[in-house]
Amino acid sequence: MNIYIKLKSAGKRRPVLENVPYDLPDGIRTLRQLIDAVVRQEVDTYNSRGVENALVPFLTETQIAEQSTVGKVGFGRIYSDKKADPEKASEAALQGFEDGLFRVLINDTEVSELDGAVEIKNNDTLTFIRLTFLAGRLW
Repeated sequence: MNIYIKLKSAGKRRPVLENVPYDLPDGIRTLRQLIDAVVRQEVDTYNSRGVENALVPFLTETQIAEQSTVGKVGFGRIYSDKKADPEKASEAALQGFEDGLFRVLINDTEVSELDGAVEIKNNDTLTFIRLTFLAGRLW
């Protein structure tokens, strides 16, 4: 199933990224299954990147300019050969949702129940909004 994913973060200079095409497996019925499927695909992508062994790493001026608009300039390299564990990553993402660290919207409608039914169709937009905490004391 082809959908689009939009990522938002409240604390970034550039809070909205364009819709990114994404392919999900069929048969997703709950938000829990949706988060699990997205996390597992991202872990697979991360694990398949591998360790780079460039002798002299460098960035072009264009790459530096593009990355500076986001607020972080880096090589995007993985320096460790340790692979991410999909089980632990999925558990962490689900715990993060339960703790209120991010929200999920499907076509601008918030989904708040992990085990509640969700209906995802082709070309739907899935939005993850990462929430940030305000600094300071509570009293």
